[in-house]
Order: sequence, then C-alpha cells, then structure tokens
Amino acid sequence: MESPPQIQYRDVVPEPQIERYANERVAKLEEFYDRITSCRVVLNGPPAHRKKGGPYEVDIELLVPGQQLVVNKQSSPDIRVALSEAFNAMERRLEDYARKQRGDVKETVRPPRGRITRLFPAEGYGFITSGDGHEIYFHQNSVLEPGFDELEEGMEVRYAEEQGDEGPQASSVTPAGR
Repeated sequence: MESPPQIQYRDVVPEPQIERYANERVAKLEEFYDRITSCRVVLNGPPAHRKKGGPYEVDIELLVPGQQLVVNKQSSPDIRVALSEAFNAMERRLEDYARKQRGDVKETVRPPRGRITRLFPAEGYGFITSGDGHEIYFHQNSVLEPGFDELEEGMEVRYAEEQGDEGPQASSVTPAGR
C-alpha cells in the first residue's frame, strides 16, 4: 500500500486492540490483493441523543487501480462485531473486483430488444425491427409466454437471433416488460 491505513474515530474512544485488529484485517486484504493504494476505516459511535446508545457503524474505503471500493454502515451494538462484518463485506467486494480484473467473471449478456413492425396473425408470423434497423422474422412457435395471440405491432420485445434458411430469424420472442 502506498500509505498506511487511516483509522478514524468518530464518537468512539480509541482502543489499541481495535486498531490492531483493523490493521491485521487490512494486511489480510493486502495479502489477497497487493495493488491496494490506500485504505480508510471510519468507526462511528452511537448517536449521543439516544438514551440506550445505539449501534456502532463502520465504513471502509479502499482505493485500487481505477476504482474505489466502499462498504458503508455495517452496524452492530458491539463495535468489534461491526468492524468484523465490515471487513468481511470488503473482502467479498475485493474478491469480486479481483475476479473482474482477471477476467474470471463473464459480463451478463442481455438479449437484444426490438419492436414488432409487421404482424400477420392469420399466417402465424411477424417481423421485428432491431435497434440497428434490420428486420428479423419470427414464427408463432418461437413466441414464449404470454403467446403469439397477445402480441401487437409496436410492442417492444426481447429476442434471440439466429440465421435461418432465408435470413435472420428469432428463435425466441418475449415481450420486453416480462
């Protein structure tokens, strides 16, 4: 890490064992991902106006190349529990970030959307115009719930496109609102 971790106390009496624990957890994060540039841990005490006290809150901010990872408002009546839960959440967030950096996580591919521009109910087929303007044929058998009879011209749909014998066709069609 380029700079030592910052541990800030707000309405909390600093305790050496809490600071030691926080530094140990930061070191564990660095063992997992050694490109962390900075870390800030904020320990917030319970609001003073509550008679019974209240939960402690812990916020953690990590700077990594190209991004800031944040865990907000992990709370518990016990400051040690709140701190532990915050670091557990940050470990999960850092693991997700590292997976994306390595390319282990595939991006979610959403089916393309288009509008039904021509519909021939008696013959059981129609055409979808895609976002880039090309037409895609679909047959009534490729329409998923609620079914072909519920489709209307102008309706937005999601579809899966494939190459058919006579050009592009949709292998599945679903109204976009579903």
